[in-house]
Amino acid sequence: MRKLSCIIVCYNEEQKIQATLESLRDVCDEILVVDSFSTDATVEICRRYTEQIIERSWNGYRDQKQYATEQAAHDWVLSLDADEELSPTLRAELLQWKEAGGNDCNGYLIPRVAFFMGRWIKHTTWYPDLQLRLFRKSRGRWEGGRVHEAFKVQGKSGKFAGHLHHYTYSSISEYLEQLERFSSLAAEDYNDGGKKAGVRHLLIDPPLVFFKNYIIRRGLMDGIPGLVVSLLAAASTFFKYLKLWEIQRCDSPTAK
Repeated sequence: MRKLSCIIVCYNEEQKIQATLESLRDVCDEILVVDSFSTDATVEICRRYTEQIIERSWNGYRDQKQYATEQAAHDWVLSLDADEELSPTLRAELLQWKEAGGNDCNGYLIPRVAFFMGRWIKHTTWYPDLQLRLFRKSRGRWEGGRVHEAFKVQGKSGKFAGHLHHYTYSSISEYLEQLERFSSLAAEDYNDGGKKAGVRHLLIDPPLVFFKNYIIRRGLMDGIPGLVVSLLAAASTFFKYLKLWEIQRCDSPTAK
């Protein structure tokens, strides 16, 4: 039987992390939590499920998850965020996978479905949101920028059918707060990568993003939440490039 470690990086997640930990019961041989000095009851809740808790200052998603992966006791690692939990189908699949033993895969993609505005979002670019979350830590590492980190595995990857349940934002206000933070980080990543912000990115790309989500990816089938997701995706595109334009304008000698 395979041995499996689960890693969770978190900060002030007392409202959601218990459901995450509960869904892991009897599935993982180790639960390792790397907490960034939470000021709420997050660590206290985690101690009910594991003694493997490390407090470490935050240094970005990629770095924090790479550190957590390196501390895991077993080669096979399952990475979860504190607002995610295993669906019953995925739990059963993981238990079966552990008992089945070896194959030639070094990682597995898991479809993720988001709960937003009172319903599961089954369309737009939010679904199916395939995530490589189960992997052999000796066969890859975490890559990416300040946002959109991902574990890049060498060799063959398989796929699970069961879903990760993603409890994204409890309100529109929470989404907008994260949009403010993530759009700034994305703009810095764009700037580091040499991207430029122009009129096309601000005027044309946001409507195209809305059209892709609402029409091509059938967000209209998810009712008002699908419309909101599509509009927010367009807004996210606009603000990332607007902030990139601001960064580059401030860095330009002619703008000073």
